[in-house]
Amino acid sequence: MNEPDLNLLIALDVLLAEGSVAGAARRLGLSASAMSRTLSRLRATTGDPLLVRAGRNMVLTPYAEEIRQRTRNVAFEARALLRPSSADFNVSRLERTFLIRSNDGFVVAFGAAMISAAAQAAPSVCLRFMSKPEKNSNALREGRVDLEIGVLGEMGPEIRLQTLFRDRFMGVVRKGHPLALKKAITAEDYVSFGHVVVSRRNNTYGPVDDALAEVGLKRKIAAVVPGFSAALAIAQNSGLVALIPASFLISEPAGLYAFELPLKTREITISQMWHPRSEVDPAHRWLRQLVLSVCRASMKKE
Repeated sequence: MNEPDLNLLIALDVLLAEGSVAGAARRLGLSASAMSRTLSRLRATTGDPLLVRAGRNMVLTPYAEEIRQRTRNVAFEARALLRPSSADFNVSRLERTFLIRSNDGFVVAFGAAMISAAAQAAPSVCLRFMSKPEKNSNALREGRVDLEIGVLGEMGPEIRLQTLFRDRFMGVVRKGHPLALKKAITAEDYVSFGHVVVSRRNNTYGPVDDALAEVGLKRKIAAVVPGFSAALAIAQNSGLVALIPASFLISEPAGLYAFELPLKTREITISQMWHPRSEVDPAHRWLRQLVLSVCRASMKKE
């Protein structure tokens, strides 16, 4: 009996995830011609074209779409079987790049401490932080990231999660701003200045606006930026008020003044999320514990 070449499984997984020969070649460290030959072998083995031309791009066939998640899971299980057992796991010898998707505020607040802790325990580990342009579980399901960190969104019932800490928003202005000189800031004071808000989807309305509406007030949005670092930079060099998570201000940036909001708003829960396929992976368990320890130790200093 002719056994299938199981090396093709890994190539199939990457091809279906990337949806392109060039992208798969980059991930596997192959030339485009070698990847094209691998695709030809996969087509002959499965009896399906898998990837077909659609204008300038390649798209998956219906069969390829149907098997994409199954392929992802089987490839992961195959890799797990060939890794050392958890009894033999030694983090100091771990060589791996972990992909962590989070917003810039989390990286600024906790990135340096996480990198330092990882380097001490596992010198050959690399933490690769990625932005999160959308809030869904696709990247976790497809194995494009190892961890998602943030506020739980539409992630699906199978996604595992663990609370890292509770957070709240604070107001931030430049040193010397009229609000920084007040002993007590009222809601009226808060809305008397323009505001810079952070939104990746151009959504400028949030919980603070609900709280203001309850007392008949509304803030003026003067600027919308994609990240908290940009909001702080604008607040530092203008008269605008920024709304920033308290965790982002563990070490208060120079030249800025942070204050508690004069309104009651609900806390936000920051969690780490992962796909069930990573649940028992000893390296992934180590990563999750490292993230949890760093976040809780840092928040205690607040």
